[in-house]
Amino acid sequence: MKIKFLTIKILICLVLFSCNAQETAKASLSSNPKIETTNPKLIVGIVVDQMRYDYLTRFQSKFGKGGFIRMINEGFNCKNNHFNYVPTYTGPGHASVFTGTTPKYHGIISNNWYDKEQKKIVYCAGDDGVESIGTENKAGQMSPHRMLTTTFADENRLFTQMRGKTIGVAIKDRGAILPAGHTADGAYWFHGKDEGLWITSSFYRTNLPNWVNEFNNSDAAESYLKTWDTYYNIDSYTESGSDDNNFEAGFKGKEKATFPYDLAKLKDENGGFDILKATAYGNSLTTDFAIAAVKGENLGLDEVTDVLTLSFSSTDYVGHNFGVNSKEIEDTYIRLDKDLERFFQFLDAQVGEGEYTVFLTADHGAVNVPAYLQSVKIPAGYLDFNSRKEKFVAFLEEKYGTKDVVENVSNNQIFFNKEKIKELNLNLHELEQDLVDEQISYPNIAKVYTATTMNSTNFTTGIEALLQNGFNQKRSGDVIVVDDIAHIPYGRTGSTHGSGLNFDTHVPLIFFGKGIKQGETLQKTVIPDIAPTISALLGISFPNGATGLPLGFVMD
Repeated sequence: MKIKFLTIKILICLVLFSCNAQETAKASLSSNPKIETTNPKLIVGIVVDQMRYDYLTRFQSKFGKGGFIRMINEGFNCKNNHFNYVPTYTGPGHASVFTGTTPKYHGIISNNWYDKEQKKIVYCAGDDGVESIGTENKAGQMSPHRMLTTTFADENRLFTQMRGKTIGVAIKDRGAILPAGHTADGAYWFHGKDEGLWITSSFYRTNLPNWVNEFNNSDAAESYLKTWDTYYNIDSYTESGSDDNNFEAGFKGKEKATFPYDLAKLKDENGGFDILKATAYGNSLTTDFAIAAVKGENLGLDEVTDVLTLSFSSTDYVGHNFGVNSKEIEDTYIRLDKDLERFFQFLDAQVGEGEYTVFLTADHGAVNVPAYLQSVKIPAGYLDFNSRKEKFVAFLEEKYGTKDVVENVSNNQIFFNKEKIKELNLNLHELEQDLVDEQISYPNIAKVYTATTMNSTNFTTGIEALLQNGFNQKRSGDVIVVDDIAHIPYGRTGSTHGSGLNFDTHVPLIFFGKGIKQGETLQKTVIPDIAPTISALLGISFPNGATGLPLGFVMD
């Protein structure tokens, strides 16, 4: 009887304990309805077009405390960051930063390339299947459809069930479109000419949102058609060459490429509003629009991470026009530093200091003007493609009886006419080797490789590894040519890029903000590491073609 009574008491106690536990759990859930997250509210991926790493150190004394220096002092500076492929152009660069892989996989093998199926040159962001939005000009017929893999912004959209927004902003269409990815809420770029408008395409939406219309109607672009003079006294610009020299192109309508530049006076001979692209004010206009985008799209205002991809394109236009040692490039970076400072101050107020994460890198670097290098006795020069072509055509006609065995030559690649080769019953591999032997004999050609070599040999170091990472079996050519160091197919004024040499591959990489340690490293990092690092920070899937590795040492 006692045992039966004791059993009943135990059962009653267990029932009461269970009820109390459930009530406690309910109370706990009701008092904490949300799961706390440590993710940043906003990721800002900044690409500075044509920014060499040494601009950070060369112009450091001219920077304020709130832009580049704030990022370095409060964030993590990867000082030995490189592109691990060629060609180092804008389209492939932007795609690689945000997909975490190289042209071998994401398929953006250049800005423009020869399409072997369509038998024509195609543009990396061009898309005849969409319509321009915000202009009647064809400048809006763009999309990311040629990019084969996802970006980390795409993965964030998928992870958040499309609640996390993505907006892309750049003066260049490809600088806005490729980083934002396939699922972006919007990508916006600047159409100059006689309009001076920010536009998009029907890939994203059927009309411009109100905030974009308001920005376009504000005449913000017109406000920068003013005199461009140096921010500080030009005599203090000791980190660059003389203002009056023979290595800069300048603008039509002005005899010398020297400060100051009256943009309102020069615009009619220099593409109207397009003149802003090749001045420091193009970056200021981009910053204005980025601020409007954050406000207009309410980015970073809830607990779901949003993404803003922001590319500063004017640094590239200025570099092409004036070269990397010019007063103009120095002033452009001094002013960009000011633009970064006001943008970060805006984010502090709008999103919250410590609530957003930024990384800053570049899509490629640039070579010093070869004419300038020659003047100081450094090996450099210019490529004569016309004489190279004449010699090559003569070789083909003598060897094979026709030049038609080659279908196209572009981007330092030779594309075969496979139908003609079959018709002539030529051996493909023998033809490859014949062209290698011929091309390597030409002046200013350093190396030549075949598609067979790229597909059958695993290179891990040197220019060969970079070529292989940039080689897409379906899109690239049959023979690849590498030119001599610091030799470019360009005019004798201004600079360009595209090689696998350090002046083109060594670019900044700074992480800053929520979840980022303070520090620096000389350990080598590569561009495809960026997207996996951001994915790891957010706890989301890596981009589907990513080959880079997350940089755990930058994360707090």
